[in-house]
Amino acid sequence: MDAGAVTLTLAMLVLLALAFDFLNGFHDAANSIATIVSTGVLKPYQAVIWAAFFNFVAIALFELHVAATVGKGIVNPDIVDNYVIFGALIGAIAWNVITWYFGIPSSSSHALIGGMLGATIAKAGTGPLLAPGIIKTSTFIVVAPVLGMLLAGLITVAVSWTCRRQTQRVTDRWFRRLQLVSSALYSIGHGSNDAQKTMGIIWLLLISAKLTTSDHLPYWVIISCYVAIALGTLFGGWRIVKTMGQRITKLKPVGGFAAETGGAMSLFLASSFGIPVSTTHTITGAIIGVGSTRRVRAVRWGVAGNVVIAWVLTIPASALIAAAAWWVGLHLF
Repeated sequence: MDAGAVTLTLAMLVLLALAFDFLNGFHDAANSIATIVSTGVLKPYQAVIWAAFFNFVAIALFELHVAATVGKGIVNPDIVDNYVIFGALIGAIAWNVITWYFGIPSSSSHALIGGMLGATIAKAGTGPLLAPGIIKTSTFIVVAPVLGMLLAGLITVAVSWTCRRQTQRVTDRWFRRLQLVSSALYSIGHGSNDAQKTMGIIWLLLISAKLTTSDHLPYWVIISCYVAIALGTLFGGWRIVKTMGQRITKLKPVGGFAAETGGAMSLFLASSFGIPVSTTHTITGAIIGVGSTRRVRAVRWGVAGNVVIAWVLTIPASALIAAAAWWVGLHLF
């Protein structure tokens, strides 16, 4: 393959990665805006602008620890080539589209991890898989929603105790304002974790092409990934908003504040330690935590159960699609 063809291939794969990043924001917009829309604090179009802006603000606040984990900590970069990246991205994008169509709040993060695993195994078996990064990521499939649930539940109880002498009207008025802060924090957490996953896959691509080193991520990659996820959020994944905002449990401004704050705290912690977690899992756990503090029956466990099933299926389903895409790419291109 001549130099021009190589350059064109790399450019197409970078654009495909940015398309995934855009779709990630589009798919996960519901995570950022569902609570603030469902409580009536902002109209949908106002909420997506708000969330998209704070997705981008994360660029100034977090180191690239998550990007490093995805780029160097899941599979051995030495076996990665264009076909592996192609398969991984197609697997992640296809699963995102399927779950978006059916209104299922699945994890874009784990779809990408599943895609990387599936394409790598299809090429070289399990040898190149890096156990520490996979174990860390897999562990937080459980830890992230549980942490979000516990933190949101504790915040709900603390707020209820603090505001016990206030009328519902006064409490709602204050927390409608505070939800602007909590939703901004959650959107920063979303941008800090999810945009970096795409940075990691582009970093892996550039390392495999010997266009950069494992110690340097070009700044254009950082900027373009934050822009792509912010634009995706701006267009919004409306099919999922209803599931996240109302079908799991009914939220009031206090509950929305608690869910967003608990979710944001969980994401800040994960991003600081370089753990690629699911923002979907985190906010869903936080919403369940808010609902369960009122009474267990306030949570629609059937809906929550369907969401959990989607979580369980995400990595194997995206891995299978990625393996098939790797084979198709190898034989057609």
